[in-house]
Amino acid sequence: MLPNLPSWDELAQSWSGGASSSFEAYVQHIWRIMSRGTIETVYMVGWASLFAILVGIIFGTILYITKPGGIYSLTVVNPIIGTAINIVHRILGTIINVGRSIPFVVLIMLVFPLSRIIVGSSVGSTAAIVPLTIAAIPFMSRIVESALGELDKGIIEAAIAAGATPLQIIFRVLLPESAPGLVSGFTLLIINLITFSAMAGLVGGGGLGQVAQSYGLFRHRQDIMIYTVIVMVLLVQIIQALGQFISRRLDKR
Repeated sequence: MLPNLPSWDELAQSWSGGASSSFEAYVQHIWRIMSRGTIETVYMVGWASLFAILVGIIFGTILYITKPGGIYSLTVVNPIIGTAINIVHRILGTIINVGRSIPFVVLIMLVFPLSRIIVGSSVGSTAAIVPLTIAAIPFMSRIVESALGELDKGIIEAAIAAGATPLQIIFRVLLPESAPGLVSGFTLLIINLITFSAMAGLVGGGGLGQVAQSYGLFRHRQDIMIYTVIVMVLLVQIIQALGQFISRRLDKR
């Protein structure tokens, strides 16, 4: 004889701590809070990724072309200009290193006043975009610099020998040739921002992090915690698979 198994309604009441009267009500409740948290997370990560990628490409390219042995050191003859370029590289590199060394939780608290100035609030998913972007820019800048540094220097030397200007080299040689590596870097950035967004949710940033805290931790709901982890894992897997697909398509080797 099989033991008497609980009904779906009894399971729903057990999972929800007795809050749901039926399994249907339980599913509707889970769907409502999880869909809202997922949308807020995608919203935060999407905009922060866009801003960080745009600024990171600029800063990372500047770091690469101004470093010793970079494009400008090969094309600039004037020693004064060469010294100025070296100073720019050192200052920007120092700023990026300092930005990367600040823990994200501390950065959120430091950026609260800036978020209030930019978006009019220091809480919510829109306000969380500001610290997420600031945290991601140094990381993205180093990724871009690393991706550009992996290029064959013979390609750059050939472009210089052909009389290409630095801007032409950047937009027609460096960025197109490093596209697969850049896409891989973008993928890594977005995945890290998903993790950061969960941390932002713990201090009022919204998204899945706040769902896990408000509905899971504070109400002692292990089911909510598990669902939150599952959704975040799915988001990461989707981004990883999409990034790998695009990177392979762009790779001409």
